[in-house]
Amino acid sequence: MSEWNAKQYAKFLKERTQPAIDLANRINLSNPSEILDIGCGPGNSTRVLYDKFPKAHITGADNSENMLEQAKVNNPELDFILFDANTDFPRLGQKFDVVFSNACIQWIPNHKELIPKMMSILKDGGILAVQTPMNYKEPIHIIISELVRSEKWKDKFAKPRIFYNLMQGEYFDLLSDISSDFSIWETVYCHRMASHNSIMEWYKGTGLRPYLVALNESDAKEFENDVYSEIVKAYPIQKNGEIIFRFPRFFFTAVK
Repeated sequence: MSEWNAKQYAKFLKERTQPAIDLANRINLSNPSEILDIGCGPGNSTRVLYDKFPKAHITGADNSENMLEQAKVNNPELDFILFDANTDFPRLGQKFDVVFSNACIQWIPNHKELIPKMMSILKDGGILAVQTPMNYKEPIHIIISELVRSEKWKDKFAKPRIFYNLMQGEYFDLLSDISSDFSIWETVYCHRMASHNSIMEWYKGTGLRPYLVALNESDAKEFENDVYSEIVKAYPIQKNGEIIFRFPRFFFTAVK
């Protein structure tokens, strides 16, 4: 996977952080001592956890050195480690009261193995708390998917992005097998965007990134232009000039 760009990701950090706040507020533990934040990015979610549980030892974990560098700058008092969720669970060597993951697992394959691995590093009575985007029915996702498969672009993408999320019912069945108690829910965030270009800038930090890095500079610019043209058609401008950018996200908490 190509390196993440913390600066691009941070352009909408307030909006990206709100789901982490909402998820952290559903963690009903009075005094956790050890918390792991998987996919911590630039440390915004780790900071949310620190603000809620200031007495806990909190470790942010990510597989992007660029993100971790920014996380350490933003949060010098917190601990951060380079971590690959595909391979690195055995080397953690400890158990946690909370394993937290905000907008990360959609990039990691095989959730039927991943979720039990995340549960396995919890102490008894510990809580797994996860949020993952589920915006497949939204215009931005449909636009990109259709362009990638179009005659113009399909030969440019030898390996189209794979989406690893399960169906919500599959998460329900998985959690019912491995958890003593769990909750699942979905929230649709209606972000206020100043322009259609703002939607482009948001998605260049996440969903568009795998496609843009697969192209040379000229093709990447043309692909951006094609996406932008379709975004203008799909997202109407509101009375005040802003645009509603709907973003559904799926959450679950589960007790070990």
